[in-house]
Amino acid sequence: MDAITLALLGSFTAGMMTALGALPALALGGNVPDKLMDVLYGLSAGVMLAASAFSLLIPALEMGSIWETSIGFIAGALLIEMGDMFIPHLHPIYGLEGPSSRLRRVWLMILAMTIHNFPEGMAVGVAFGGESIGAATALAIAIGIQNIPEGLAVSAPLVREGYSGARAVLYGMLTGLVEPIGGVIGAYTVVASRSFLPAAMGLAAGAMTFVVSDEMIPESHRKGHERWATIGVILGFVIMMILDNIFT
Repeated sequence: MDAITLALLGSFTAGMMTALGALPALALGGNVPDKLMDVLYGLSAGVMLAASAFSLLIPALEMGSIWETSIGFIAGALLIEMGDMFIPHLHPIYGLEGPSSRLRRVWLMILAMTIHNFPEGMAVGVAFGGESIGAATALAIAIGIQNIPEGLAVSAPLVREGYSGARAVLYGMLTGLVEPIGGVIGAYTVVASRSFLPAAMGLAAGAMTFVVSDEMIPESHRKGHERWATIGVILGFVIMMILDNIFT
């Protein structure tokens, strides 16, 4: 299969892992313990940090210059900042961010996860457009793992508010649908011109690092479970290191 098809399949599979996050929400009636949620947020953050370093930044520096990678990294962070500023969205703990909106709460939550998931999909696409299918596969698996807590973060409040299990799963899946879009864009960019690969890898890494620092870690620390969230970060980082070592 060509790189764009692989990117589409890899990012779509990773994105659909958000639906699995609805299953524990259904089993627990939406009453997911805060400590567990914070550990899972931390785990997701650790996976994304390690993926940014090992699967994106290090290969980018090996293929291109520090300047290309750095400019891409800064551009990725700015991309998410612009999304935060101009797209109305709702975080489970922090609350409403961006311009005011009359959208329903559920759609604001979906938009929040969409902002997160686009750079993740793009990262997978860029990786499949690169030179190592093994490294790209490891990244897709890692992104899929960290998408489960994101799906849980959307689904649990919906179940508590009386939404049916089917709708909770559906809304969880919707948050992941942007990933294949980002995956195709990322893969097409680097396939169209290999010279864009270091900057594209830097951009995906910058976007994910911004999300981790600006939202995921702060969200996991707001309810007094900082130590448990930190344990989650360490576990997620190690999981990504192991995956990267296995597939490369």
